[in-house]
Amino acid sequence: MDLFSHSWTALRTAVAELSDEDFAQPSGCTGWLVRDLVCHLVIDAQDVLITLVTPADTEPTRDAVSYWEVADTPPTGDDPLDALIVRLAAAYEEPWLLKFHLDDVGSAAGRAADLADPAVRVSTRDEVLTAADYLTAYVLEWTLHHLDLAAHLPDVAEPPAEGLARSRELLEQIAGAAFPASFSDKDALLIGTGRRPPTGAEKSDLADLAARLPLILG
Repeated sequence: MDLFSHSWTALRTAVAELSDEDFAQPSGCTGWLVRDLVCHLVIDAQDVLITLVTPADTEPTRDAVSYWEVADTPPTGDDPLDALIVRLAAAYEEPWLLKFHLDDVGSAAGRAADLADPAVRVSTRDEVLTAADYLTAYVLEWTLHHLDLAAHLPDVAEPPAEGLARSRELLEQIAGAAFPASFSDKDALLIGTGRRPPTGAEKSDLADLAARLPLILG
């Protein structure tokens, strides 16, 4: 639960420190500028708020690992929801409006997470998880999007080391295999999710796991 808050605060802080010009730069998400990614984070924060106040009285059907679906093909940016995010982001017109909305909704999501009972069961996407598992799944979400934010912005601080390490653990559980010890946590996440291709040496180190990558999470 604390790691969720730490990762989320770091990501929101990174967005708050962006210049207006940064919002027009490409992000690490295919087809999205930084402004589109920040708009997506606003939607994510809303989802966190909605989920944490949507209790369930049945047994959990997912945990922090099985929460994630692995798609067969990488995103192209043409998905209707992805396209909607682009239109919504453009409607803000001024970067400060996006910053304000993320700070407003994002702060509320952070407070809701701090107040949540880890054992309570919540419902999202027609599945049931404990609040602890749901928020743990979002550590991976925040960490990957923090990397996306910084993909073409070298001055953006990297995600917290603890978030990178926990996200790597989650991705390895999703993959059912460990990444080579020679990989940093950041590289394991970038290569494992297809955010960058492995070098020849890295592909050799991956061995059989290379054929199963990338893991396209949704």
